[in-house]
Amino acid sequence: MKIIIPSIIGAGAILTVAMMTTVGWDRPPIDAVQRGYRGLGIEHVYNPRVVDVALQANVPPAPPYEIDPEFELDEKASEFYENVEVLGDITTDRFNRLMLAVTEWVVPGGVSGEQNCNYCHNPDDLADDSKYTYQVSRRMFQMTRHINANWETHVAETGVTCYTCHRGNAVPENIYFDGDGASPSRGLMNYTAGQNIAGEQVGLTSLPTNPMAAFMGQEEEIRVIPLTALPEGPGASIQRTEWTYGLMMHFSQSLGVNCTYCHNTRSFYAWDQSPPQRTSAWHGIRLVQEINSEYLEPLQPLYPSNRLGPAGGAPKANCGTCHNGAYKPLFGANMAQDWPSLDSTPAVVQAPEMPAESEAPVAN
Repeated sequence: MKIIIPSIIGAGAILTVAMMTTVGWDRPPIDAVQRGYRGLGIEHVYNPRVVDVALQANVPPAPPYEIDPEFELDEKASEFYENVEVLGDITTDRFNRLMLAVTEWVVPGGVSGEQNCNYCHNPDDLADDSKYTYQVSRRMFQMTRHINANWETHVAETGVTCYTCHRGNAVPENIYFDGDGASPSRGLMNYTAGQNIAGEQVGLTSLPTNPMAAFMGQEEEIRVIPLTALPEGPGASIQRTEWTYGLMMHFSQSLGVNCTYCHNTRSFYAWDQSPPQRTSAWHGIRLVQEINSEYLEPLQPLYPSNRLGPAGGAPKANCGTCHNGAYKPLFGANMAQDWPSLDSTPAVVQAPEMPAESEAPVAN
């Protein structure tokens, strides 16, 4: 006993130290809240300390000032200012208010010596669109309006603004590039397939480090459970399955949730047993695919080399770009109601239809 007890105590001490210093462990208190059908164990497990940090990081800024409709002029921005292509349909008062807010949302302290408005504008000629930032921001206004007008299936009535992604940064913090986490060259016989690098995007696991490149830049189905035995063809590889699980890790981190937020773990496949959040996530994936392929990738020729990724591509969005660790961006704060000028795209595009049950072995 004199030999065994100290050994047990020593092993326990070593295990305790290892748990405290290993990524993935968390000290109490740990709490849970029911998110799905009763009796099925669909609960969200969370740490109140982590939630408190996320709450502080997701406080939306108040509008710089309110516009009194009684004194608002009818003059449109396109009638007063030159070269206003996207926001010319709103009044000059609302345009000025939005521009003031954008400087705080994107460049509150200036970047590279360029303060606020000058980050996008030529101070000697505000209509000059020669700066790449001017052209990129114009396209971003178009994208924001498109999301608010045509993607209620994901953003609902809360919508998005520039602040949703930028959070006071000229470049949003949570973005990705093609080529991120690429495997170092280790010779023909030691190819890592993008694994075992402990990538941050996949929770420091051994999964492929950049699953977004496989699924978020193009319309790819995320399939894990096949409908037939020994499936063949695109999407049937083990590597593709590992990419999918890596993407699920990214979802979990980006939203601060666990698997049961979108899935019933007794059947990840079955849509009729999944919480409503899975449907919202299905639309969210397709929203990100669209904004990457239609809005962000085409901007690549405008960017200077220091804004491009390791493979020379433009920055792209993922779930963390908007969510920033919250299950709803800014925990559901409705900033869009304060900025109706960002929700006035006239043409409404039909949202994609959900797949039938027999066609939906999707793990998203």
